Amino acid sequence: MNFPKLKPYVAAVCSTLLFAMAVPSYAHEGHANIPEATKTVQTNAVLRDLWVGHAFWVRNVVVETLRGNKAGASAAEQGVVANAKQIAASIEPFYGKAASEKLFKLLAGHYGAVKQYLDATTEGSKSKQDAAMKVLTSNVDEIATFLSGANPNLPFETLKSLLLAHGGHHVQQIQQIKAKQYAEEARTWSAMKDHMYVIADALTGALAKQFPDKF
Repeated sequence: MNFPKLKPYVAAVCSTLLFAMAVPSYAHEGHANIPEATKTVQTNAVLRDLWVGHAFWVRNVVVETLRGNKAGASAAEQGVVANAKQIAASIEPFYGKAASEKLFKLLAGHYGAVKQYLDATTEGSKSKQDAAMKVLTSNVDEIATFLSGANPNLPFETLKSLLLAHGGHHVQQIQQIKAKQYAEEARTWSAMKDHMYVIADALTGALAKQFPDKF
């Protein structure tokens, strides 16, 4: 699968589907649900920040690696790891420590595949890029399987489409920064950020539906 050529409308369609299936309908249920709505909004804000943080730190790794700045890339990678731990920890109150640890391993696998693609691009090796893409795609299936298995409000195929589009953003971003296509990469970053919001919103809505007592 060629990630950079994924159609832009994939994210929009997935966003609509997940919003319809997952986001709680507190907005039109009256004032009695204001406390619940506030908790949902707060949770959503935290998850949005965490998932955008993932994109931010990975981008920093890409930029510093392609600059040849090993110290900068190492510092950014520490940010990637810390962020992944925070994202994983965010599900522990709902699914427990074992699930949190599992998600962290899956996120580590996601980053590992992106880093593998970045290194292959730095080397200019098409065969290594192709190998990295296979790892990235396989990891997408693993994450979608894990999250959809944990929460029935997160359909596997929709999650898979969302995560494939996210992987496509990483790949496109790496290629554009390597080619010094800065204006194009700025647009990719904007789309990537908005896509992170889609994922965070879907997770928040699904959690609120599955665990109404916590919201």
